Amino acid sequence: MTKTDMTQGFTMTRALNATPQEVWHAWTNPDAMAQWWHPRNTSTPREEIEVDLRVGGTYRYTMVSDTTGERFVTGGVYLELDPPRRLVLTWGEPGSDPQDTPVITVSLEPMERGTMMTFELRGVHGEAGDEFFYDGWDEALDVLEEHLG
Repeated sequence: MTKTDMTQGFTMTRALNATPQEVWHAWTNPDAMAQWWHPRNTSTPREEIEVDLRVGGTYRYTMVSDTTGERFVTGGVYLELDPPRRLVLTWGEPGSDPQDTPVITVSLEPMERGTMMTFELRGVHGEAGDEFFYDGWDEALDVLEEHLG
């Protein structure tokens, strides 16, 4: 029985000062992911990122709280790869049933001076000020924007 309610979710957009290829690289290269794939006051150690970048391949990463040392292990399965335009992946506990896990869709559209990135997370409730899903991803995307310059 499915527990994930895919009618719940949220969408964020960012105008990034980088090409679609550079944004794609930030989302799919472990060295780049370590630089930004976490909210503020946390880090993602490079040695704790694993990526098998293919449809059906898995990824796994660990975020570490800078203040408490608490560790948050997350992962999922790549569902769709259309470089450098669209990336679809599940997002939850590593090894979770991909049919019952929230899904992230990242769409990249070239603009005159960079890329319009649309980030959509389906399967969880989130809203500004929740100090959880929405705010965590909002901060992580801010860090991505800073990383890309």
